Amino acid sequence: MTPEEMRALGHRVVDLLVSRLADPDIPALRRATPDEMRARLAEPAPEQPRDDALERLASDALPFMSRGDHPRYFAFIPSCQTFPGALGDFIASALNVYAGSWMEAAGPSRIELTVLDWFKDWLGYDGEAGGLLLNGGSAANITALACARETLVGPMNDRVVAYASDQAHSSVARAARLLGFRPDQLRILPAGEDLRLRPEMLADAIDADVAAGRFPLFASVLAGSTNTGAIDPLRELAEVCREHGVWLHVDAAYGGFTALTSRGRSALQGIELADSIALDPHKWLYQPFECGCLLVRRGELLRRAFEVTPDYLRDAAVRDDEVNFSDLGLQLTRGWRALKVWLSIQTFGLDAFRQAIDNALDLAVLAEERVRATPSLELLSGAQLGIVCFRRRFEGDEDEVASLNAALVERLAESGQALVSSTRLHGVYAIRLCALNHTSRPEDVEWVLDWFARAEAPEPARVVPAPPSTVADARAGAFAASDVLALPLFAGCSEEIARRVAETARELTAAPGEDVIRRHQLERDFYVIVAGSAEVEIDGAHIRDLQTGDFFGELAALDWGAGFGYARSATVTATAPLRMLVLSPRDLHELMRTAPPVARRVQAAARERLRRT
Repeated sequence: MTPEEMRALGHRVVDLLVSRLADPDIPALRRATPDEMRARLAEPAPEQPRDDALERLASDALPFMSRGDHPRYFAFIPSCQTFPGALGDFIASALNVYAGSWMEAAGPSRIELTVLDWFKDWLGYDGEAGGLLLNGGSAANITALACARETLVGPMNDRVVAYASDQAHSSVARAARLLGFRPDQLRILPAGEDLRLRPEMLADAIDADVAAGRFPLFASVLAGSTNTGAIDPLRELAEVCREHGVWLHVDAAYGGFTALTSRGRSALQGIELADSIALDPHKWLYQPFECGCLLVRRGELLRRAFEVTPDYLRDAAVRDDEVNFSDLGLQLTRGWRALKVWLSIQTFGLDAFRQAIDNALDLAVLAEERVRATPSLELLSGAQLGIVCFRRRFEGDEDEVASLNAALVERLAESGQALVSSTRLHGVYAIRLCALNHTSRPEDVEWVLDWFARAEAPEPARVVPAPPSTVADARAGAFAASDVLALPLFAGCSEEIARRVAETARELTAAPGEDVIRRHQLERDFYVIVAGSAEVEIDGAHIRDLQTGDFFGELAALDWGAGFGYARSATVTATAPLRMLVLSPRDLHELMRTAPPVARRVQAAARERLRRT
């Protein structure tokens, strides 16, 4: 293209962007079906130039997406970008900057080092720390786990164990799976009533693994959970990890940059003790996607873990104190993510970011106060780092209340006027309002909460009974379908489902005084007592008694993510001769998928027992 052609096209692109960014009538979300999108955009590649690409983009693609900068976008974790940041991406892309080696990008590399120095200073790391920018928090978590394993263990082995709370981001499970951790090598620990990981819970799990001959390697804790914004007790958890030689990783992808404010610094005390920290500038630092970061307290460990220099890269090998960022992580080819951060902060100054963060924190406090003052709303988790969880009050059991609230969330999304998301806290359905946008104002929060308080109640979902089965009773192994149907857990199930359970279940017996499961054990079967009795204990304290028809083991059997689950949260000991029906996690999941009554009973028990753990 000629300079004139490039300049003309650039003006058209900027005009398109500014028109969209400045239009107050664009909804927070506009959905479309695959068929609708196929009709608009599915086509062969054009053989000849077309001059209507931008117009088609504006009419057929851009309208059908979420608008993260909408002032009432309170769903998931909003990313309300800054225009200088977008221009930074434009510059980096237009010049096609390769930010992997110092030889090819001394200027861009120095800007990335400067940005990393800012981050280290804000979080209390010293000059030995290092890091790199990545595409997001998920990449930061897998990079941290890989660095920890290479530093402390080397090649993967069967003894290694990692730890995370049940409030951890799903990327922790994905990272473990991709790095070869089996389901019994990532312990998911139940958070406390305040949804923070208790130091004694982590210490007990580590002690149990040491006693069993395992190697405790890595603990991922939270500086701002995605669910509620909760911050784990970082200083106390650091002491536990230091005592046991465990790598402490703080996932601060959500909350880390609140350290720019006095409230954030106070809440994040102890983060500087972490061995590594994950950050996401595309959250509280208001950068366009994608922009993540990993900091490591001993920066040289990244290079030791990742550097590989084949013959074809010898010319770009570092000299003196140069830095090749491609030696510090998974990517060889990497773009210039640092420019958008640098350009945004240079343009606005840090005070503007502090004000935006403080404004969002204030909005969450306002939301909590408003929920508390509204009789038709129920507060489930108060304001923490911009997040408030609540729901509409309805009569009925948990499943009915969850269904009605979910219908309201869906109805609001369909309106396009605002967007919130949902989650579950200890198994309880919650509407989640995340105030982060620098465009949001108090009236936007009030509008959303007033809408939930006054919206017409949805029609309750109609439960369709399962069709009667004509399958004859069939005995498989120790159980028959009639044995299964006699147990309260399976009430309302068809004979066909009972037959499948009988075919897949196995029988287990235990004598009085014999432990069926032990706390912190890495075994995940699900048990239903057919005959006999047992008692449940946690650290020697009697919790409850179990009788014929009761079930246990559901917490560990339920999938937390990527095939990983909870370790055993209690010890169950036979008090009379026990006969049990035992299902594997996979068989339990299939049963819950096909038998809603069983799913409701198991999930209700899981919610109750999580509160006691």
